[in-house]
Amino acid sequence: MPLLSRLLTFLAGIEGAAGVALAAIATHAAGGEVLALGAQFLILHAAGAVATLALAARGTGAARGLMTVAAAAMLLGAALFSGDLAMRALAGTKLLWGTAPYGGSTMIVGWLALGVGGLLGRRGRTGSD
Repeated sequence: MPLLSRLLTFLAGIEGAAGVALAAIATHAAGGEVLALGAQFLILHAAGAVATLALAARGTGAARGLMTVAAAAMLLGAALFSGDLAMRALAGTKLLWGTAPYGGSTMIVGWLALGVGGLLGRRGRTGSD
């Protein structure tokens, strides 16, 4: 597995764990629905990034590269978006100006890149679609 894929898989594990921790905090301590939403985005996009990296490992050329970028965008976007929600829920302030919208937009780009990467993916071993 290439170094970048290993690093992104590691970050996906960290984001997934952070999502579970934030969900527990939202349920048992503080933050309520806003923090729970951030937790859901972290968990969903961590899993999505891992699946995307698995597809990238089977792809070639542009499809592989685009899917790796897609996984990175999912992770970065989820971290920005959920980080902003966590700050709002727990500290009553924004992380940085525009962090949530930029994070959301980055996640959208990640999912679109996954879709395009899927279209560019190699054909089956028999050569048929």
